[in-house]
Amino acid sequence: MTWRFRVLSIAIVVLLVGGAAAILWPRPVAVEAVRVIRAPLEVEVVETGRARVRERYTLSAPITGTLARVELREGDVVEPGAVLARLLPLASPLLDPDSRRATEQRLASAIDAARQAEATVARAELASDKAARDLAREQELFGQGAATLAQRDQASVEARMRDAELTSARFAERIATHEIEQVRAALARFRPGASRSEQLEVTSPVHGKVLHVFHQSEGVVAAGAPILEVGDPSALELVVDVRSQDAVAIRPGMSAGVVRWGGDGALRATVRRAEPAAFTKTSALGVDEQRVNLLLDPDGPASAWGGLGDGYAVDVEVVVWSKPDALQVPTSSLLRDGSGWIVYAIEGGRVRARTVRIDHAGPLATEIVEGLREGETVVGHPGGAVRDGVRVMAR
Repeated sequence: MTWRFRVLSIAIVVLLVGGAAAILWPRPVAVEAVRVIRAPLEVEVVETGRARVRERYTLSAPITGTLARVELREGDVVEPGAVLARLLPLASPLLDPDSRRATEQRLASAIDAARQAEATVARAELASDKAARDLAREQELFGQGAATLAQRDQASVEARMRDAELTSARFAERIATHEIEQVRAALARFRPGASRSEQLEVTSPVHGKVLHVFHQSEGVVAAGAPILEVGDPSALELVVDVRSQDAVAIRPGMSAGVVRWGGDGALRATVRRAEPAAFTKTSALGVDEQRVNLLLDPDGPASAWGGLGDGYAVDVEVVVWSKPDALQVPTSSLLRDGSGWIVYAIEGGRVRARTVRIDHAGPLATEIVEGLREGETVVGHPGGAVRDGVRVMAR
């Protein structure tokens, strides 16, 4: 009995110790395993922007007077020279020398603006002609095999940009000429013999549509007060504010995708330029950021953009870098380690901290230039339980 009791006691103790060891022994941590692969990788700048009419003109009251009720509504089509509003001066202009001097100064400013617009048109015409000749030369060289496709495409983008600048310059010239006519009509009110009851007509300088009516009802308006705004809704451009750090990598001529704009499929646009000055904007997290406005021109026929209007929201994706065979890992697998980065590589059922050097980082994948080899396995989303040397169970 004594011998049997001892054997039974030892067995019970062994079972208890084994059970306690099994309970206390660290279990493998379940982790998501991903492979290091070579695949195409793109780094995009994705921001929300808006569409706006590129060429727009705000018509204002040339003199102080009583504005007749504006019958036009947003969306109405107007032609050059069409009467958009009528003004009746409040008092005899002959009794208001200050207003006459102010109008004369406006006329001088308008004439200077018209001369500047003429010079801008001349420069734009020269630049457009040069870009057209360069494009023709690149197309000829490409046909002979002496130029690359990229060079031809760059020349095509340059020609389109210069044509757009010429169109904008000519629009500004028409506006300046119209402004001179309006100011001269206002100045005629100050001449002897001018009728106090004669209405002053505010006309449209361009063909387009009414975008906004600022003063609908009849009433007194001061000189310079905006009455309505006209423009061509089919001549759209996209305005996207991006971080200044991202704007540095964006160049004119880069292609961009326009997504989540409300219509079917994605549209394409081309970066025209980034504005030279940044501004401060508070992000959704309450952080002040320096932002830069990016201007893009729509690609394709105007009918494809017919669903968009002035002020409509769009999401724009600009590819700033791409590589067809980048060694990459998910961005979520990277952890900060001082000034560098580490990943947890899975080796023989355990994880090992591996210092890596990265180059281009995207929201989903990051390029690895040192520290990993193709085919190795890393932890996809390392949590707090993942440490160097810990046993893991990959899934």
